Amino acid sequence: MSMTTDPGSPLSLPRTYSRRGFLGQSTLTLAAALGTAAVAGAQQRSQIHAGEHGNGISNPGQENKPLLDENPNTNTPPETDFGDIGPIWYSFDLARKRVEEGGWTHQVTQRELPPSKDIAGVNMRLTKGSFRELHWHTADEWAFMLYGNARVTVLNPDGTMFVDDVAKGDLWFFPAGYPHSIQGLGPDGCEFLLVFDEGNFSEDGTFLLSEWMAHTPDEVLTKNSNLSAASIAKLPKRELYIFPAEMPGSLAADREEIEKSGPITQQQYTFKMEAMKPNKTTPGGEVRVVDSSNFPVSKSIAAGLVVLKPGAIREMHWHPNASEWQFYLAGKGRMTVFMPPGRARTMDFNANDVGYVPPVAGHYIENTGTEDLVFLELFKADSFQEFTLNNWLRRLPIQMVSSHTNLSAEEIRRIPVEKNDVIAGK
Repeated sequence: MSMTTDPGSPLSLPRTYSRRGFLGQSTLTLAAALGTAAVAGAQQRSQIHAGEHGNGISNPGQENKPLLDENPNTNTPPETDFGDIGPIWYSFDLARKRVEEGGWTHQVTQRELPPSKDIAGVNMRLTKGSFRELHWHTADEWAFMLYGNARVTVLNPDGTMFVDDVAKGDLWFFPAGYPHSIQGLGPDGCEFLLVFDEGNFSEDGTFLLSEWMAHTPDEVLTKNSNLSAASIAKLPKRELYIFPAEMPGSLAADREEIEKSGPITQQQYTFKMEAMKPNKTTPGGEVRVVDSSNFPVSKSIAAGLVVLKPGAIREMHWHPNASEWQFYLAGKGRMTVFMPPGRARTMDFNANDVGYVPPVAGHYIENTGTEDLVFLELFKADSFQEFTLNNWLRRLPIQMVSSHTNLSAEEIRRIPVEKNDVIAGK
């Protein structure tokens, strides 16, 4: 794919992404079964699909109907499913939400989705004026703005500072160890997805300014800062984490104030992903790709923003350089993941769900709903790389493909030769 950017052709995403209602404690229990134990039964249920329905598929006992209705391919998998490939689904709607006065946060990490060793995700909301306090991490931070507006800052090791405002569809990237902040702006704060390149990352493991000061002796703080004892006594005694504050002035005013104490960096830590020209547009939808080739600072996270029209598919493909972590923003779809030897697992996905594809595993995603399916594909990699089944087959000698597939030369030539990425439904 070529990596061009264009402020035109904005992506039409919903202003707010849908939330499914809380389904109770039984949802948690059944979700675990869907993601783990139920996988092991896919082979047996697939045999039922193969023609032995009878009463074998009936269930006169208890069921969580709302959850099963959202996951028809889990409850009754296609006959092509076979074996156990491990969990490939979880939902932020099942994750415990930490609520503070200025917003909330919840996360999906390797603890919730065990195979995801490379990437963890955090979904966070900040009300108008509220801060995610000054902090830094052990992991690189990549973010996608889901709603609203925010102001972000980050300090470079050379003492230069970066500050910018971001809106829905924008990205930022902060390297591990770089201190930064996020503040919700008007009119209604913001919501965003944070992605970290450590599967076991936890928001509770953040280095917080407030906690560092609270756990440093007063006399050391006095020596270090040249502040009086009376000033030191004003410092917070516990973490702030997410907290309300006054709205800032204009971005121009903040930049002017920052420049009084030192230079502003020329390094760009934000990127307008939603506003860029799609790398690929077909009757089936669009794909936008951002990696280090067009957003140089993002050296450890590559991403695709995919829109599938109803009935369309993200064509059968695989990624040679990383596992895939997905976040579903809108719509309804299903994905089948293929792994050797002959294993396959199908799951349904809705807005606010997380999907996982093991490294180099074959897969597709299909829009099974009546509105656009919109999702992010994320990789712990500096570049977005993929192979598609169609391109592979068409680049080989026709006789070789015919020997493997029993297809005639005429039939093989009907397969698209180029990577389409998204293919319209018939």
